[in-house]
Amino acid sequence: MTDAFVHPEDRLAQLGLTLPGVAAPVAAYVPALRTGNYVHTSGQLPMVEGKLPQTGKVGAEVTPEDAKKFAERCALNALAAVKAEIGDLALVRRVVKVVGFVASDPGFTGQPAVINGASELLGAVFGDAGRHARSAVGVAVLPLDAPVEVELLVEVV
Repeated sequence: MTDAFVHPEDRLAQLGLTLPGVAAPVAAYVPALRTGNYVHTSGQLPMVEGKLPQTGKVGAEVTPEDAKKFAERCALNALAAVKAEIGDLALVRRVVKVVGFVASDPGFTGQPAVINGASELLGAVFGDAGRHARSAVGVAVLPLDAPVEVELLVEVV
């Protein structure tokens, strides 16, 4: 027996989440771009209503637990950019790749656990189609002094 289709936005609602508006780019680029059956998002910051909820380095000013929540928000913002590009998240066939950047204190090595915030959200929204390849990279600084940035590559129908 197979599970009945549940629309990705209904799964978000079950998680108590809704898609935000697409975050305005902070430089000369577009939030997402479709080429063939793939949508690439630009790096998404954890913007909430146009503002960063916190700035600084993970392992110093930002706790790993907060950073994981910010990574989830980055993924939510990326999904909003995908929807704006294709019109309906039900057209996502699978999440192919997640790239996560963590502005890290020099001694912080928990980048994979931080980016799990994005990965776990995508799994909850898309089920097996949300399983993906991934990179989680520590960096010295991110735009606007954001603690986390996430980009997606999704395959669409």
